[in-house]
Amino acid sequence: MDRRQFMMTTGALGLMAGMPRLAAAQEIDDLEIFVPAAPGGGWDQTARVMDQVLRAEGLIGSSRITNVGGAGGTIGLPQFINQYSGEGNALMTGGMVMVGAIITNNSAVNLSMVTPIARLTGEYLVVVVPAASDIRSLKDLVAMLKADPGSVSWAGGSAGGSDHMLAGLIAQAAEVDPLAVSYVAFAGGGEAMAALLGNQVTCGVSGWGEFSEQVAAGNLRAIAISAPERVAGIDAPTIREQGLDVELLNWRAVFAPPEISDEDRAALIDLLTKMDASEAWQTALKDRAWDRLFLSGDEFAAYLEEDTARIRGVLQGLGLAG
Repeated sequence: MDRRQFMMTTGALGLMAGMPRLAAAQEIDDLEIFVPAAPGGGWDQTARVMDQVLRAEGLIGSSRITNVGGAGGTIGLPQFINQYSGEGNALMTGGMVMVGAIITNNSAVNLSMVTPIARLTGEYLVVVVPAASDIRSLKDLVAMLKADPGSVSWAGGSAGGSDHMLAGLIAQAAEVDPLAVSYVAFAGGGEAMAALLGNQVTCGVSGWGEFSEQVAAGNLRAIAISAPERVAGIDAPTIREQGLDVELLNWRAVFAPPEISDEDRAALIDLLTKMDASEAWQTALKDRAWDRLFLSGDEFAAYLEEDTARIRGVLQGLGLAG
């Protein structure tokens, strides 16, 4: 049995991560993965699954994951730029949330200052409430929102990020002023989860991967998903079928530092392309209900420029950006 057959037979990511690497297949000996967010959130999950898969595929040797949280990535981003500039063995996770945070915070640094490598995944957002909540559906939540917008507190990621956008879009579709939404921004998914489980907030917004375990355990209840139609494996009605014309997909990607060589950029694109094609990565996507949205190199750079303009328009419409 060859290595690939063995990996496909086991089907267990944890076991594969512990397998001996094949030195001949190794692409990068020492990889730095920088996460501009606290542990527990979507970027952190993406980084750790990437690390496991790259090790399992024998594409990297040693690696290190560094977390620097705060302000939707705008605290970590300048550190990544300054600390790793010119280094071809470093990657930073990020995505749509960071684009929104940069615009909302009028940040002095932005993603044009790093090197786009690849868009990896997309994930629809889920609205959840604590299991003990009287809210049984999005219609119940909207009724509360219309009666008193300030009485409904929303836990999510950074201000201006996809979670915040979804809360604002729901309010806007319900004919409630988006600026009246009581949105509580957390630096990481772990903090937001603690607030939800402690019944400190009315509801929470994030990707399914961050809520799935607590929903399965009966501690949270999913009341809506921002997909165009119901998603297999997720027991939540869409926002649209509950009367509001709202849909939103949050994408995640990886970036390299500025000032890297063309050879290093090509090597990193090749590394992520091989990871995306692997059986281990495809299994992880399925297990976490992440949509595959792979786009690399110049095509991803063009998409990033277009989507930044689109996100700015959404945030301006919600009164969250100038």
